[in-house]
Amino acid sequence: MTSTQPTILLVEDDPNLRLALRDSLEHQGGYAVEEAATVREAREHLSGRTFQLILLDVMLPDGDGYSLCKALRDEGNTSPVLMLTARTLEDDIVRGFEVGAQDYLGKPYRLRELLARVGALVRRSGASAPAKQLRFGGYRVDLDRRKVDSPEGAQVELTRTEFDLLAFLVRERERVLRRDDILDAVWGRDIVVDPHTVDNFVSSLKKKLGWTSASRFAIQTVRGVGYRMEIESP
Repeated sequence: MTSTQPTILLVEDDPNLRLALRDSLEHQGGYAVEEAATVREAREHLSGRTFQLILLDVMLPDGDGYSLCKALRDEGNTSPVLMLTARTLEDDIVRGFEVGAQDYLGKPYRLRELLARVGALVRRSGASAPAKQLRFGGYRVDLDRRKVDSPEGAQVELTRTEFDLLAFLVRERERVLRRDDILDAVWGRDIVVDPHTVDNFVSSLKKKLGWTSASRFAIQTVRGVGYRMEIESP
């Protein structure tokens, strides 16, 4: 992830939920995400640091989110906190605000609502919101409308998977990406796909983008590893 991305600390002990949340925050929200499954792990991440946002589960194996949030405030840590919990009684919600949380969202939650609340808190913290558009080689990728415009202004017709692949490659520009990493990010970690499926999609993507040797970008094959998106400076 690039250093300009707002960074979120995700504190959640359920590994499946944590994985799903991380994928959504990174690839739909455009955030950098660090993970913790316990209060102790969260403490290690928070040692001497602040985050643009902490997503904090209330019930954790070695403590609870209320106590952790209060301790952070007592220590002067100003990272905004959004609590996530199945405990949605009024007393629980009030307690969350009393210990210093900025927001409180009950489980099960709607993903779009979660991302909207996350975005609002990140903006309030003074961090730059993740880009809604990506640009490369004269192309424009609109992440909200899921559209790609060519340098001439024509819309490039992509499938959902092709769009997600392109957005991931552009975000991770200049990095060598293993096929397995691309599969995890675009298809999902719980989907079993032949790694060489990536090759077919990259080939299709290059054709639809009209790539030639004169293009101002290139999706380079890194032999035996995967791919790297190279983009010329404007």
